[in-house]
This record gives sequence, structure tokens and C-alpha cells, in this order.
Amino acid sequence: MRNEGVDLFEHAPCGLAVLDAGGRFLTTNATLSSWVGVGGEELVGRRFQDLLSVAGRILHETHLAPLLLMRGSVEEMAVELVAAGGERLPVLLNATRDAGTSGDVTRVAIFKAAERRRYERDLLNAKDQARSLQSQLEESNAALAKRLKEERDLGKLREEFIAVLGHDLRNPLASIQAGAKLLGREVASPKAVRVLALMEGSVLRMSGLIDNVLDFARGRLGGGITLDRNATEPLEPILRQVVDELRSGTGRDIATEFDLAAPVNCDRARIAQLVSNLLGNALTHGAENRPIVLTARSTSEVFEVSVTNGGVPISPGAMERLFQPFFRGGTQPSKQGLGLGLHIASQIAQAHGGRIEVQSSHAETRFTFRIPLGTEAVGNGDGGTDLSGGG
Repeated sequence: MRNEGVDLFEHAPCGLAVLDAGGRFLTTNATLSSWVGVGGEELVGRRFQDLLSVAGRILHETHLAPLLLMRGSVEEMAVELVAAGGERLPVLLNATRDAGTSGDVTRVAIFKAAERRRYERDLLNAKDQARSLQSQLEESNAALAKRLKEERDLGKLREEFIAVLGHDLRNPLASIQAGAKLLGREVASPKAVRVLALMEGSVLRMSGLIDNVLDFARGRLGGGITLDRNATEPLEPILRQVVDELRSGTGRDIATEFDLAAPVNCDRARIAQLVSNLLGNALTHGAENRPIVLTARSTSEVFEVSVTNGGVPISPGAMERLFQPFFRGGTQPSKQGLGLGLHIASQIAQAHGGRIEVQSSHAETRFTFRIPLGTEAVGNGDGGTDLSGGG
């Protein structure tokens, strides 16, 4: 049993030592001797603090020794031993002081702590990195919030300006239109008649542009497309009025086919605006030597409007972006407007619970608007349609 006890002391998985009252080694085990690279006999008589680093010696004088004197023990004191070759060995030590009859001795147990120190350093580094990342994230979020507020304020200002501008343009435009109609009753010169027809066409086109701009601005500001549905009033008269205005304003041939026997629960003014935008697109991009055809029909199940024109077909690339706001991918750039007409038309279609489909080939280009009838589940109803995105 005694040999086993000696073996346990000498080869324990920790360094063991006994120090006298002056802190000098009385005995050590083989484990501690192997760690510091000094034989046990050579360590006897040497001061324990001589094996410590400079920081460890300061800690010994300011904490370790005073605590042993006052409390008689210390636990998990972190210090560094310096081996004979200069290698530093992080350790934790526990010590108890016994000032009994056998003399004033201190028993010390020393445990390697390299892995623990490495883990602590990694943990501290991770915390520092986390704090740094959090600080950067907070700064980034603050900058982003500031930028977002500036963009919102700028966007709101821009859209309010557009809305105010659109309203202010209506008054002089109405005056020009009234003046042109007044002159039309008095002039007899063929040239004057042609000029007045061009003026009325420009007024009509300008009025459509203003309507589109106002609808788009209203949608971006949160109002959206709102509907005033009415299934009792006939739809054909207002569609014919749109066609007559465009005919007189442009001099182009617009053929019509109406079969509106079944009532249509819709916003007549918005449907007229949709048809005007589709016809305006056909007048701009269609072949001038071929007629434009407007057909409108209604049954108990569906209401359908189509506008057909000849000319160069729409390219696949343009087809993908056709209903996006401000997209002007037509074949006659000199005649393009703001690029809102088809976008507004698509939003009116969505507000009614329908959609606009496009077919384009060398034979013809056809825009077809279709909404189901006889059901309450139609689009966004009177709640409005957001105009902020694409059609």
C-alpha cells in the first residue's frame, strides 16, 4: 500500500509540492519536476515564486501570499510557470496553509490550464468580435433607417409634386379645349380646321397623360385605383364617346363592334379610361394604314373588351415589361408618352378582378381585357389597387 501511495504522489496527473514558511520547496512530485524541467532534488530549497513569470510573481506577492496568511487557502489561482527552457506553462493552483505543530507548511496542487486558457481567450475574442459586429450592425441599421427616411421623404415630396402639378395642369388645359371648340364654330378655313383638329387631339392626349400621372401618383401615395361600380347604366355610350374623341383628335380609322346586351357591374369611367389607354397605345404603335378595331361584348358570365391593330409585333423582351410603369418599349420612340398608359390600364383591370392579355404577331397585335360576371369575388373591389409595382 505504501508503494502505491508513493506512486500516486509521484505520478499524480497534477503537480504536487510542499513549501515551508518562506515559500521554499520541501518536496515535489515527479509530475511537477517534469513540467518545469528541473529535478525534484534541485527544486528542494528553491522558492516557489522563482518558477513563476513576472506577472505571476506580482500576483504571488499581492494576492497569493496574503490570502494564504489570512484565509489559509486559495483555489483556482491562475498563474504561469516558467520551465527551464523558458517555455511558459499556464496553470491553476490550489493551496492550503497548515501552521500546526508540525510546522508552518503550505501544500500546493498545480493543474495544467493551457486548453482552458485557450478556450477563455477564444471566448473573449468571440465576445469582442460579437460586440464589434453588433456595433457595426447598429451603425448600419441607423444609417439605413436614415437613408430610408430620406428616400421616403423625397419620394413623398416627388409624388405630391406630381399630383399637384397634374391638378394645376387641368385648368389651362380645359381653357385651351374650350377655346378650340369656340373657334371651331367660327372658322371656315380648311387650314384652320386642320389646326384646330390637331389642337383638340393634343388636348385629348394631354388629358389622358394627366389622368395617368394622377392615378400613378395617387397609387404611390396609398390611394390606389378606387372603383364606383354601377350595373344599371349602359356602358356602350361612354365607350362610343371615347372612340369619337380619339377619332376626331387623330383622324385615324377606329372600327367598333359592340354587343353589350348583358349588364356589366363596373366603374364606367374607369373602363372608359382603360379603353382610352389601350386605343391610345394602338394609335401610337399601330400601322397608320390599317384600321384599329375595338370590340366589346358582355354575357351573363363574362365582359370582354379587345383592341386590335396591325404593325410591327411586340418583341419578347418588351412583352415581359409591357405593363411596368415608365416602360416605353414601342417601335416609335418619338411618339411615346410617359409609359404609364398600359400600366394604369392593367391596374384598372386588376381592380375589377380581371386582367389584360396580349397576343402579338406580324398579322396583328391584340390586347384583351376580360372580367368574370355573376360573382362577388372580383379583384380588390372598391378598396383600391396599389400602383407602386408593375402591372
